[in-house]
Amino acid sequence: MEQISKYFNAEKYESLLFVLVGIFAILFAAYFLVKVKIPFYTGMAYPLIAVAIIQIVVGTSVYFRSPKDILRVNNIVEREKSKINAEEIPRMEVIMKNFVIYRWIEIILLLAGIIMFFYFEPNVLWKGVGLGLAIQASFMLLLDFFAESRGKTYLEFLEQLG
Repeated sequence: MEQISKYFNAEKYESLLFVLVGIFAILFAAYFLVKVKIPFYTGMAYPLIAVAIIQIVVGTSVYFRSPKDILRVNNIVEREKSKINAEEIPRMEVIMKNFVIYRWIEIILLLAGIIMFFYFEPNVLWKGVGLGLAIQASFMLLLDFFAESRGKTYLEFLEQLG
C-alpha cells in the first residue's frame, strides 16, 4: 500500500540524514580535538561525538529495518487485518508516546546547552560543551518533530484500516 511505503521510506531517508549528520559531527569533533586544541572547541567536540554515535546507531538501524517493515505491514494489511489493531496500532502508539519523552529530553538538553554557553567565560571547555549540546539537541528536536508528524499521519491511516 502506498501509505505504508511512503511512511517507512520517509523514515528510511531521514535515518540516512541522521547517519550523515552523525558522521559530519564526528569529523568536526575530530578536527577540533586533533588540530584546534582550544578548550572551547574541545568542549564542543564531546557532545558532538556523544550524540553523533547515537545518531549513527539509530539511523543505521532504522535505515536497514525500514524495507522489512514495509513488507511486514503490507503483509498484515493484505493477509492478517486483525493484526492491525492487535500489533501495528499499539506499536505506533508506543512510538508516539516515546516522541513526547524524546522531545522533553531534547528540550532539557537544549536549554542546558544554552545556559552553559551563556554562563561560562569565553574559551572555557564548558562553554564549548554547551554549544555542542545545543547544536545537537536542536538538530534532534527538529528531526524528531518531522518524524512525529509522519508517525501521527501513519497512525491515523492505521486507525482507519483497523
